Amino acid sequence: MNSLVIKALAFAAVLIIGTLVAVKSMNVNMDDTINQLTLLGAVAIAVLAFGVSAKYINQMKTDTATGELVDHNWDGIGEYKNELPSGWAYAFLGTLIWTVWYWLVGYPVNAYSQIGEYNQEVLEYNKKFEEKHKNADAATLKAMGESIFLVQCAPCHGETGDGLSGKAQDFTKRMSKEQVLNVITNGSDQLKYPMGAMPGGMASGADAEAIAAYVAGGMKGEQPAAFGVCAGCHGMDGKGNGGTAPNIAEYDETLVTAVLTHGKKGVIGAMPSFKGRLTPVQEKALASYISTIK
Repeated sequence: MNSLVIKALAFAAVLIIGTLVAVKSMNVNMDDTINQLTLLGAVAIAVLAFGVSAKYINQMKTDTATGELVDHNWDGIGEYKNELPSGWAYAFLGTLIWTVWYWLVGYPVNAYSQIGEYNQEVLEYNKKFEEKHKNADAATLKAMGESIFLVQCAPCHGETGDGLSGKAQDFTKRMSKEQVLNVITNGSDQLKYPMGAMPGGMASGADAEAIAAYVAGGMKGEQPAAFGVCAGCHGMDGKGNGGTAPNIAEYDETLVTAVLTHGKKGVIGAMPSFKGRLTPVQEKALASYISTIK
């Protein structure tokens, strides 16, 4: 064994020792199978990388090319007919076999998945969370909902829920006049309520203007006669006939859940579906908080 190989292996040993010291200083749990495999792989890579590199660098210094040249050349540079080195060929074949095994049998190692374990832990935690807060009082739901809102909703709707100057839904009011007119004109089927899609053109002209002004104004004052066409689905009070149609008077749990489930198109862009990201109690809490924004 020449000096170059010895130096390479010595460097690998120093690297391995440094790795072990770093792992120990970080208090890594070495009883965990994944951590053990990771460390073993790091050691193997260090030894192989430096050992093999040293071997072939040394070989390039001492070996001379032999064999039969092919008939053609490139600017005087010829190519030998030598076969592929057996080590390279076996390594390539081994890589292919390992790849097939890894994807069909060994992924993840021993059928273990850190992602799967994490997801299972989340499901178990959510179950405990739901059980703990299933009868939460109004104050607890509001506080919980505010926390969720600030993390999940505020980036688009603003910390105060004002919609960032019209870029997203303004929670300080149910709907603007422009929004109501848009739905009256174009219809809507984004939220998948049991009543089905609302067709466009339900009213026009002065009737549409009157309905839009009434709804945007919080449904206060004298109800326009044209609102009767809306009451058939939304109810005379606009609260959605027990959840069969959207509540256009105020935010309620059914409305917030429908938006979280299906998403909704807005000025700032399409709000994605949050289905599965919040538990039923969290959705209820978020609705509770949104209903208090003024």
